[in-house]
Amino acid sequence: MTARRILTVTEIAAADRAAIAAGTPGTVLMERAGAAVAEAVVERFAPRPVVVLCGPGNNGGDGYVVARLLKAEGWPVAVQALAAPTTADARAAAALWDGETGPLDAGAIDERALVVDAMFGAGLSRPLEGAAAAAALRISEHPERVVAVDVPSGLFGDLAEPAAASVVAGLTVTFHAKKPAHVLEPARERCGEVLVADIGLAESGGSLFENTPELWLARFPWPTAASHKHARGRMIVVSGAAWNTGAARLAARAGLRAGAGVVTVLSPPEALAVNAAHLEAVMLRPFETDAELEAAAGDVDCAVVGPAAGVSETTLLNVLALARTGAALVIDADAITVFREDPEELFSVLDRDDVLTPHPGEFDRLFPGLLKSSAERISAARAAATRAGAVVLLKGADTVIAAPDGRAAVNTNGSPWLATAGSGDVLAGLVAGLIAQGMESFEAACAGAWIHAEAAELHGPGLIAEDLPGLTPAILRRLHGAGPL
Repeated sequence: MTARRILTVTEIAAADRAAIAAGTPGTVLMERAGAAVAEAVVERFAPRPVVVLCGPGNNGGDGYVVARLLKAEGWPVAVQALAAPTTADARAAAALWDGETGPLDAGAIDERALVVDAMFGAGLSRPLEGAAAAAALRISEHPERVVAVDVPSGLFGDLAEPAAASVVAGLTVTFHAKKPAHVLEPARERCGEVLVADIGLAESGGSLFENTPELWLARFPWPTAASHKHARGRMIVVSGAAWNTGAARLAARAGLRAGAGVVTVLSPPEALAVNAAHLEAVMLRPFETDAELEAAAGDVDCAVVGPAAGVSETTLLNVLALARTGAALVIDADAITVFREDPEELFSVLDRDDVLTPHPGEFDRLFPGLLKSSAERISAARAAATRAGAVVLLKGADTVIAAPDGRAAVNTNGSPWLATAGSGDVLAGLVAGLIAQGMESFEAACAGAWIHAEAAELHGPGLIAEDLPGLTPAILRRLHGAGPL
């Protein structure tokens, strides 16, 4: 399995140039791109009138190819051109189109027709205006009848924020690899289904990936016939006070379901009774001081700290104590917020095996202004991982996982059903359970985020956080090979 790379506009342009330099003419690449779009249209729609909106650049050239191929299939096709082609390849494609052609006119677009949006691609550098803006707004009233070429016009390929006027498509056909706009919200939602077509470009480098099992499954920590519970990893979770214990138990149960061999909740004495009443396979052990916590965690592989821990000096000292043990840390929630006045104190004790799991508000407490000043979430997460010297899992509908070495992945299977209290505690536990078994922390964070979202989708409406650990085995079974991914 090959990991699915996400490429920037510059990287895609370089791949195009390399293919042309290696002997594949640009017109051939354009023909392949147009053929991929036409094939997708024929597969998904019954024959009907089609209007192809063509811009002046190579995206418009792709549109002329689409128009010609659909017309050859017997579909009634008309082209509306924003302007005459301005590139040699687009002019060549337009010269082969012998059907109806008129100027771009939003009012003249048949609202019952299928619309192919080939006005502008991922390289767009300024907002739509005039006829293009009017057409974008008109066709977006029925996105189920819009097929976008490369990206919906009005989206900037490297960014999450679309222009004020932009197309909303039901299907987007892009080429070689997804771009950031295909995976980051709110641009992602405007793309609809995204189909990546192979047009014969060489495999590209880069360190940004779509978070799918292809990225990490080959290194998933499955047990062997010789495995025993201690070989499968020892994980701990630090409990909050007596009235805030549920979050730790959620994380602990998730870690156990992820495969960690021994999971223990370390609990303040006043919380022992309530934790004991709810724990079975998860073990329980008391501690009172940060020194006792350090001693209790001395031989574990991974520790979760932060869920409902309290924003207090005690939590801060507990984090510092765990950092001295050498165990990998998954730092969540209150254990992030407690360092808001001095993030460098936290960063000074982290290493590359540790994982921070902030939501945007917590992220801003550790990295003030970074999200706002960054072009998009990927850049922000990467900068944060470099600054912290640890893996950063920036939660959201488009969760981004970044490592200090520059690798990053974007979750594209996010589920709205995860918007419920406690789901983040489960995620922390899943990640920790995988790290405890020896999975590299960046890959464990990616795998945990993907499994978490898949479990939520498996359940659907009515999901609560308590459901998620019990849904995890079905996802693991699929990953292990008992069913399709």
